[in-house]
Amino acid sequence: MSEALPARGAGREPARGRRVRRDGAWPWLFVAPLTLGVAVFYLWPIAQTAWYSLTTFGVFGGTTFTGLGNYAEILGDPTLYRSLVNTLLYTAIVLLNIPIAVCLASLLNLPGLRFAAFYRVLYFLPYVAMPTAVAMVWRIIFNGDFGVLNWALGLVGIEGPYWISTPWASIVAVAVVGLWSSLGFSLIVLSAGLKNVPPELYEAAQLDGASRSRQFRSITVPLLAPSTSFLAVVTVIAGFQLFDLLYAVLGTTNPALPKSLSLVYYFYRAGFVDNDKGVAAATAMVILVLVGLATAVQFRLQRRWVRG
Repeated sequence: MSEALPARGAGREPARGRRVRRDGAWPWLFVAPLTLGVAVFYLWPIAQTAWYSLTTFGVFGGTTFTGLGNYAEILGDPTLYRSLVNTLLYTAIVLLNIPIAVCLASLLNLPGLRFAAFYRVLYFLPYVAMPTAVAMVWRIIFNGDFGVLNWALGLVGIEGPYWISTPWASIVAVAVVGLWSSLGFSLIVLSAGLKNVPPELYEAAQLDGASRSRQFRSITVPLLAPSTSFLAVVTVIAGFQLFDLLYAVLGTTNPALPKSLSLVYYFYRAGFVDNDKGVAAATAMVILVLVGLATAVQFRLQRRWVRG
């Protein structure tokens, strides 16, 4: 009478289980500092802000639960929507730095270009400059009476507006400064991406008679898709955080300021000028949701853009 043989692999402990048992608690110890930092500096403040957004603060301290009252107040405020439009306009203009940086990075990576490293440093300097110092210089450039910009426009017969005192022009002026400041960071990221493009592709394209513009469109731009996608995500998140540049360029007594607020400036005014912490917390949660939605949409589009 033959005895049934055990199935292959029966009685063996799965490899993953053996690995976990062998490693013990070491993997958890490695990730514990980062996990603790995320919990303390990100998750706990978010949870605390979410709670504060449902309350009002008393004059002498203490909180009172008001439910969704703060959200109803800010969603009924036209200034919030104007701030959202200003933020989106600023972000859209600053996003233009990506195609500009793609062109500049391609030029700086041309074979045989002299002083390429010096040019990269020159473009990167505005990114590391103090925002306040940058803002002071641009305030002089944008000055409506003796600024360099209006002087240059006057040479071609165009009368420039008072850039930082006109509501529609002020946010455009701040966006131009943001675009100029972020160009260096985009240039460095794209230059690193170009290093990963195999030179054999360009050599094969030259043998096929492809012009430089055709190589740029068919090789450089598609292979830089991961880098440009990363820059788009980072730029949009930074655009929704617009505050310091706007504060430094426009100042606090600018007559155009009430119509030139960004979402973060709206939050700042509610929390630190009007001293309404509940409304400020609700605004912060709205900004968090908008940034999350914008990032999710970008990651969704990235799957087609990068892989396509």
